[in-house]
Amino acid sequence: MPRRSKPTPFASTTHRREIASLAARMMAEDGIDDYGYAKRKAARALGFGEGDLLPGNDEVEAELRAYQAIYQDEEHPRRLRELRGIALDVMGFLADFNPHLTGAVLDGTAGRYAIVDLDLFADSAKDVEIMLLSRNIPYDISEKRLQDGQEAKLRIEWDGTPVSLAIYPPLAERQVRRNPHSGHQHNRAKAGAVKALLAEPAIPAAPVPF
Repeated sequence: MPRRSKPTPFASTTHRREIASLAARMMAEDGIDDYGYAKRKAARALGFGEGDLLPGNDEVEAELRAYQAIYQDEEHPRRLRELRGIALDVMGFLADFNPHLTGAVLDGTAGRYAIVDLDLFADSAKDVEIMLLSRNIPYDISEKRLQDGQEAKLRIEWDGTPVSLAIYPPLAERQVRRNPHSGHQHNRAKAGAVKALLAEPAIPAAPVPF
């Protein structure tokens, strides 16, 4: 699709909204968890460039929450609860490594095919690998570039759901970081906080600070 001519300020606002809306739908339906990738893909699909038209992550998140509330009003809360339950199970299994839930499963925007993101804190990433091997749990080592402070990133499956294990040294727990996908502060929740979320009668519409 050919690129469109440079928009007026009014059209630019409309285009940003269109991109944000489509990016949100892609995240909800296709399991995309990277805001930047979703925005660029949506812009290309709509025939726009990738310059100033791209909406902010907050705009996409607002559209994502709206989409889930309207089109996935029954499916999304049920699936989110399932994912948080899986997260809690894995956190119990990996309790020796001080696991914390992060990402979309924590903040409530997890899509249909979301990955459960856990941060682990260990003296050595090998300690985590040895435990997985001792329990006959297959895992893959991520080939992607590691984020600041990460020692390794592993991926396992738990009840058919992919779980990402980002491994940090123990002191990294005190550091405040940014989520590389959303740009927001990287919130974490311990097992007790996840249990509290599961005990609530309804899924909160906004992230809960921990």
